[in-house]
Formats: sequence, structure tokens, C-alpha cells
Amino acid sequence: MGVSHLLEHMVFKGTERRSAHEIALSLEALGGSLDAYTSREHTVYQGRVLDEHLLEAADVIGDIVFHPTLRETDLALERKVILEEIGMVEDTPDDLVFELHNEQMWGPHPYGYSILGTRGTVQALGVPELRSLHARAYHPGQLVVAATGNVEHEQLLDVLSRTGWLDAVPGDTTALALEPPRPESPSTRHVEREGAQTHIVAGTVAVPHGDPERFPLLLLSMLLGGGMSSRLFQRVREELGLAYSVYTYQSFHADAGMHGVYVATAPETAGAALDAIRRELQTVVENGLPADEIAMGRQQLKGQITLSLESVSSRGYAPPRIAIGTPHENPVTLTRQDWRGPRAAWTPEAIGHWEVAVAEAATYEVKARITPRKDSARITWGLNGATLAADAPAAVEEVVLGRTRVAKGDGRVTAEVASGGTTTGVWSVEIRRV
Repeated sequence: MGVSHLLEHMVFKGTERRSAHEIALSLEALGGSLDAYTSREHTVYQGRVLDEHLLEAADVIGDIVFHPTLRETDLALERKVILEEIGMVEDTPDDLVFELHNEQMWGPHPYGYSILGTRGTVQALGVPELRSLHARAYHPGQLVVAATGNVEHEQLLDVLSRTGWLDAVPGDTTALALEPPRPESPSTRHVEREGAQTHIVAGTVAVPHGDPERFPLLLLSMLLGGGMSSRLFQRVREELGLAYSVYTYQSFHADAGMHGVYVATAPETAGAALDAIRRELQTVVENGLPADEIAMGRQQLKGQITLSLESVSSRGYAPPRIAIGTPHENPVTLTRQDWRGPRAAWTPEAIGHWEVAVAEAATYEVKARITPRKDSARITWGLNGATLAADAPAAVEEVVLGRTRVAKGDGRVTAEVASGGTTTGVWSVEIRRV
């Protein structure tokens, strides 16, 4: 717990070519900036410079990403910095309450872990753990590079080539085997501590990032608690005067999501504020939202998205979010089921067809699976229109269809399956860039 965040700190302590001080100066001396952050599913390194300094930015980011020294002496010092950061969160109740809620909701699953780790895990982590994570995660197959501003795509590719990004050693892209998240049963957790306010988070599980239902959820969240005109702000703050800060939030991960409400209020009015929030949510559950309010929300959301495009930073974050969070990326898994009977079954006349739009010209490996497979049918597989040999009857649950090169401008990978008899199970096709 906390190893990704610790590694993020450690890469700034020095590389084969630069000291920690030289890294700090590298972009600041040019009037730019260099920083990083770690979230639950990815780490980001970002530089902001004048367009004439694109090469310098790519060089220093590539240096810290691919060539950190990761020395024990630096780790001993950086542990102290992380422990201070943990202490800062513990002294900030409006940060701590989200950590506690996350832990309470996801239990032992990594989604419930603190990004910073605990005092115990940070003290226990050593250089071998950092090197292991670096070897597994910091290589081209695990990276998304994005640039925005006065820069052309071909120019960026040339700069990345000149600064060694394309020479980095490939690594393993096998996804970590994790149990799917299982939210804990609904519960309440109360932590007593000195303070003028009570901080409350009430939340529950939501859809993952790749689920299209996240878009209406974003709209609903904005109408409930996304601004001064939202229902919760108007009711809890403006009409009842129970809080200064009240808003909704959501987080979308690869396998699950969460959404909820935060409110900060005086201890003596905490119960009244929570009751008011519950009543407002219940009203929406029972009555829905009127058409004019939904139309207003759409316009508000559209305006926010459009205005955000004026920010170079907002534009820069969009491509990595799409590439990391969308299930049509590395890897893509698509599932087909025939629900016409009590079992998910493919009949002899049925044929499955998967077609995926891919982001770039590359080589893609395609696997097909059926689990659990309970049949004696012969299965015919196809890849990009070419029929492959049928597999043997019975228990073959996975077959590698092969690799296919997608040229620039094609942008599609297709896979097909036909059954020579009734085949029971859930079909899926995985498409992974290699």
C-alpha cells in the first residue's frame, strides 16, 4: 500500500544523468513547471513549458520515468516526507473523511487503500519493491503520452524519438490478477475529534469508467450538487442555512465507481443537514427530474465542457483519461450472450461478431474465450475476415486467434465466431495492443 505514490516521489530524487537539484531546475529555469500526482489507478508526470522548449520537457520527463536511480539513501529521506504528507491529511478533516469513507466502502480491496499508504507500509517499503514496480509499470506498453498546445503530432513523435522514448525497453503488459471489488454492506463510521465542524460523506457504488451510464450519472450529480443552482446547495445552504459547503462527487475506476454527497456543518446541525440531504435524494428517486431541469443541466454541462477546452491543461488530460479508462483500449474485452433461454447459449445458426475501433496504427493480439464451456461443438474462429482453423471439440476455453497489424487510417479490429452445435457459456474476445 502506497508504493506507487512513493515511487512517484523517488523518481525526482535523481537519474543516471541528473541530480535531484538538476531535475528541479530543468524546467523551472525555463519558466515552466514539472510535477506529478498519483491516483488510484495511474500516476501522471506533467511538464508545462513554452512551445520552444518541448524537447527539453520530453527529455527530462523521459529521464525520470525511464532512468531513476532509486537509491536507499534517498529513500530514507523521502519516507520522512511521505510521513509528513500522511500527517497533513490526518490533520485535514475534509480530506480524512474521504479516506475513511473509501476504506469503509471497499474494505480490503485495493480501491479502499490509501494512495499515500499508512505509516507502517511506508516504513516497510524498500528499494526492491520500488524497482519491481518500476520494471512492471514504467515501460512503453504501460504508458500514454499526450501533448497539447502549439504542437503537431508528427513533431511530438520526432521529439520523443530524439529523446529516447522509443528506445525504452519493452516490458510485461499482463494485467494484475485482482479480485473484483465487492462493496461492504451499508454501514456508518463515526470518528470523534476536536473541531468546529462535522464532516460527512455519504456514498455508494456506481458504474465503472467504461459504462455509458456514467454520462447520465454526471448530469444527475451536477443537478443535485454541482454548483450554486443545484438542489442540495439551494436546499441545505440557501434555504436552511445548515452548511457552507455541500456538493456531490463521483469517481470512476476500471472495475467500479462510486458517487456520493459531502457536507460540512456544525456538530449540532449535522443530523438536520443529513436529513435534508436524504429527503432531497428521496424526492428525486420518487418523482424524477422535470424535463426543463434536465434540459438546463445539459446546457450547463455542455457549457462547462466547451469552456474547459480553452485550458491547455484540460485538453492535455482528456486523451490519457480516454485511453486509460475506456474499455476499448489496451486490452479490450467484449462479451456476447444469447439470453433467449435459461442459459447463455450459442445455437448452430448463431454467429458472434466483435468489431472494435482502435486509437492508432499498431499490432494487436486477439484472444477468444468461452467460460464455462459445456459442449462438444466445433467452433470456427475468424480474424479480420480470414477464417481460422476450427478448434477441437469439448473443453478448449481459450484460443489465441493471432496478431493483426492495423495500418494508419484503418482503425478497426474484427473477430468472428460460429458454432457447429449448441454451445453453452459466455463468449468474450480480448483485443490487446502489443
